Amino acid sequence: MKTSISPISKLPEVGTTIFTVMSKMAAEHNAINLSQGFPNFPLDPKLVELSSEYMRKGMNQYSPMEGVISLREGIAEKHEKLYNIQYSPETEVNITAGATQAIYTIISAMIHIGDEVIIIEPAYDCYEPAITVNGGITKRVQMNAEDFSVDWKELEALISDKTKMIIINTPHNPTGTILRKEDLIKLEQVLEKHPNIVLLSDEVYEHIIFDGEEHQSVCLYPNLAEKAFIVYSFGKTFHATGWKLGYVLAPEGLMVEFRKVHQFNVFSVNTPLQYAIGDYIRDENNYLSLGSFYQAKRDLFLDAISATKFEVIPTKGTYFSTLKYHHYSDKGDVEFAEELTKKHGVASVPISVFFGDKRDNKVLRFCFAKTPDLIESAVEKLLTL
Repeated sequence: MKTSISPISKLPEVGTTIFTVMSKMAAEHNAINLSQGFPNFPLDPKLVELSSEYMRKGMNQYSPMEGVISLREGIAEKHEKLYNIQYSPETEVNITAGATQAIYTIISAMIHIGDEVIIIEPAYDCYEPAITVNGGITKRVQMNAEDFSVDWKELEALISDKTKMIIINTPHNPTGTILRKEDLIKLEQVLEKHPNIVLLSDEVYEHIIFDGEEHQSVCLYPNLAEKAFIVYSFGKTFHATGWKLGYVLAPEGLMVEFRKVHQFNVFSVNTPLQYAIGDYIRDENNYLSLGSFYQAKRDLFLDAISATKFEVIPTKGTYFSTLKYHHYSDKGDVEFAEELTKKHGVASVPISVFFGDKRDNKVLRFCFAKTPDLIESAVEKLLTL
């Protein structure tokens, strides 16, 4: 249908996300989809049964705007056990329609026209559009191209009197790297000098961490936590990305502002699933075993990929592995990702799309949250390069 309206776009540079583009391409060319980050294996039957049970019990109407209280209490208990921090279930925990909605709502609640937000690139692609559509200005600090470490002095140099927020992400998507204790201490020192800057910490892969490393949550650093929104995803933790359920933690003074926006752009989210997860989360084995579960998949993928000429960038968390392909081609990463999909039957994500300037370091991201047979089939196809 044609329209006579010519809207002035708030996001003139934004098109379809790379995840949609590559997944569509994978389907069109019957390729194995290692691009979009979703598992191809079933949920725990216990969680499915709990969800059905609460549907049968009639828990199918609106939940409270803040979320079902039993789930919020379970979240608060979990964080006290893991991180020795207390959040009030009533005033400092809020259930959301996934992490992306949570991030958008936080930015909408806190960022005014002309405010500056610092992001660390490569950055997950929902951050900057949310900043832009709310009238904010994105400032970027680049990770080291070799090991994806962060130069905190460089980040601090970007801070001005207009800086209102810093966004961090650990474990990090798309690189699979993590922030360590020394990183959080340096960030803490930076924010001590700038007490009015809000921190947004994207920790959706908190339990997917490898090699004996510990997740350095902002929760572990009281001077950071008292000025932070922290975002989580049940979809990532419980292999249910299509459920679009997550949550936010924040001190009451920040949460008040979050809820002012949340009540109008979402209000409440899926009620029976909240009740189900509220029960399921009480058993810590349902999430503390996640690291070893995914490390086995990572190790299988990397062992298989060692027979190729891809160069592996070490992965310490998430369910993604990043590979340099310069031994195969000098083509740009977008072009090479398309070639892999169309000619060799494996879809990945080019890392350049996660940079504001689209800088191309010849790196692709592959998702290994797949069954062993699919991982092995994908690598067999890559061996044809």
